[in-house]
Amino acid sequence: MRFPSRPAVIATLAALALTSCGTGADSGAGSVSLTIAANSISGGKNSESADWIKRWVIPEFERTHRDVKVLFQPSGVDDEQYKTKIALDLKSGTGADVIDIDGIWVGEFAQAGYIKPLPEVGGATVEQWEGWSQIPQAVQSLGIFDGKKYGLPQGTDGRVLFYNKTLFAKAGLPGPWQPKSWQDIIDAGTRLKAAGVPVPIQIDAGTAMGEATTMQGVLPLLAGAGSEIYAAGSKWTGASRSLKDALGFYRQIYGGSGLGDPRLQQEAKGRDKSFAQFAAGKIGILAESDYFWRSVVEPRAGVAPMKDRDQVVGYAKIPAERPGAGVRGQDFVSMSGGAVRVLNPYSKNPRLAWDLLAFMHSAAATKAQLAGQARISSRADVNDEVLTADPMLKFVADEVLPLTAYRPGLAVYPQVSAALQEATAAVVSGTSPDEAAAAYQAKLEDLVGGPAHVGG
Repeated sequence: MRFPSRPAVIATLAALALTSCGTGADSGAGSVSLTIAANSISGGKNSESADWIKRWVIPEFERTHRDVKVLFQPSGVDDEQYKTKIALDLKSGTGADVIDIDGIWVGEFAQAGYIKPLPEVGGATVEQWEGWSQIPQAVQSLGIFDGKKYGLPQGTDGRVLFYNKTLFAKAGLPGPWQPKSWQDIIDAGTRLKAAGVPVPIQIDAGTAMGEATTMQGVLPLLAGAGSEIYAAGSKWTGASRSLKDALGFYRQIYGGSGLGDPRLQQEAKGRDKSFAQFAAGKIGILAESDYFWRSVVEPRAGVAPMKDRDQVVGYAKIPAERPGAGVRGQDFVSMSGGAVRVLNPYSKNPRLAWDLLAFMHSAAATKAQLAGQARISSRADVNDEVLTADPMLKFVADEVLPLTAYRPGLAVYPQVSAALQEATAAVVSGTSPDEAAAAYQAKLEDLVGGPAHVGG
């Protein structure tokens, strides 16, 4: 499928100077060099990842591959700058052998011909890799485009509903709490409101929240109503029943019911303010990723630390609109993000490059990268071992990741996401869900090449 709109990083490549970092065999007798590229640099951006590559991956791989020299090509720049650099290398047939990219770039790079499916590059042994059995199929989707495996997923995350157990007890609500439908969420919010909770429900909305609106709100709700924003090889979801239902849920919260704070969705720092309000016991239910648990309300070093987090903060799966109504007939849904590693199709040593990539995603390498931290990896065996001390992250790994979904890795997606944010902003401001959905569809058709590429 062709789309008329492509980001500047792809559209302007021909006008930019080509660069080369070199791949392939060394001039030294009997030796081969492989290169790893990542947007990480010691002492700067993603420093821990850079240190892991230099101090663990390279020496350990070279120890078992005596004739191989592994080089690291670090970067520490804005993501779009890194993306441009990698795209230039791949366009010119150069670049590193193993490359870190954001999962949201996979489809775009694949459509441009910059990357190829792993088995086409790495050979038959790719499908025999032991790691596939340890990565849930839903997580593998991060590196899949049009049904083909282009990359190996690194760490990932999951969206859930966080709730304040103290406020729930005040409202006479059960704990633990697991809603089974959207109505259950509304009912809980109604009870919280009656108990005097200032903001019963916070679901990110509007343009000020940016991608958080899309990932924490629209896409999980759309999945809960039975649709994804784009189905591989299919059409974009327009003003469908699923989208109207999702926008209708926003309307229930922000349309005068008092269940949510519409002003918060319009503030420049609204998301940060919602974090502070939750930590202060002023928000009852909050939709967020596990980032909220491990980095926002983390008791010691969080953005809005809660010393009693482990006792007060509960978490639940996001329910479908009603049981069985979610994507793939699921009762519960989620959305995830993350990075992947791909192979350069122009590598002069593609089989050996695959060996390096597979090694970087082995259980031993994954544990070494975590360095004792409780973080969700893509491997179930590693998660089972390292997450035992953190029940929330283990909950996400065990219960949420197997049913999660990912954003489409297509060039036009960021613009589609912005249009979805505008649709929620319109609903929060009083526009009906039907009108907001119709306006979204009109924008969507302009973005993706007309109504032929949009489903109802």
